This record gives sequence, structure tokens and C-alpha cells, in this order.
Amino acid sequence: MGSRGPTPKENSVRRNKHDYEVELSPEAQPGRPLPKTLPVSTAGAKRFWKTWAESPQSATWMETDWMELEITTVLVDQLYCGDTKLAGEIRQRVAKWGATNEDRARLRMSFEKKPEDGSESPSKGSPVPDMDDELYKRLRAV
Repeated sequence: MGSRGPTPKENSVRRNKHDYEVELSPEAQPGRPLPKTLPVSTAGAKRFWKTWAESPQSATWMETDWMELEITTVLVDQLYCGDTKLAGEIRQRVAKWGATNEDRARLRMSFEKKPEDGSESPSKGSPVPDMDDELYKRLRAV
């Protein structure tokens, strides 16, 4: 009696390895300065720009990606000014850049491994940054 459907592929052919995986250097990039014409007034939005402009992901960005960062930075500025309805939109936009571990896994984005020579160890005395004071104060006022 015959079988249904095509013969299953060999395991070596079915692996989830894709040609479009991206491996980035974990080093910060020189980035771009915040455009002077961008209507941004809050320190949180300026820090958002700096963080993303110097991120490893920005090494592969095209001009359209930089324009998307400009639009998102304006939205972040409005969020810091109290418009909390924009949080979901901002989250969707930064997910496309690989903001979290889950986003990077979904995008098949990884970082080159640094050689483990033991010279770099996090200092125990360095302070842990708290939630941004500016945003905290604004959210408490709502």
C-alpha cells in the first residue's frame, strides 16, 4: 500500500538555518548626531536617539531606517511630555530594530562572541541606573 504525500526530507535539509541571519559586532557604533531640526525637547528623547544611533544594529541601517528613528524619536519626545497612548506604537517600532532579546531572536539577529580572557569583569561598585527620573515624575503626575 502506498504512502500519503511526499517523502520526508532529511534532517540536514530541514534545519532552521536561514541565509538572512544577521551577526553584528557588539561594539557601539559612531552613530549620527541628533538632527538640529528635529523638534525634540526632553532629555529622555535625546538619550533614546543616542542609544539607538550608537547601537550595533545601526551599523546596517539605510537612510530609510534613520528616517524611521527620527519619527520614533519625536514620538518618544511626546511620550516623555505625557502622551502615554504612544507607548504601544513606540514598542512596535523598536521591536523591528531588535530592542529586546525576544525581538533579536525573532529577527535572527545575534552578536559576535567576545573572547573570554577574563580581563573584562563588571565592577561591583558601579551604580545601577534607575528609571529615568523625568519619565517617572511625569507618569506619577498622570
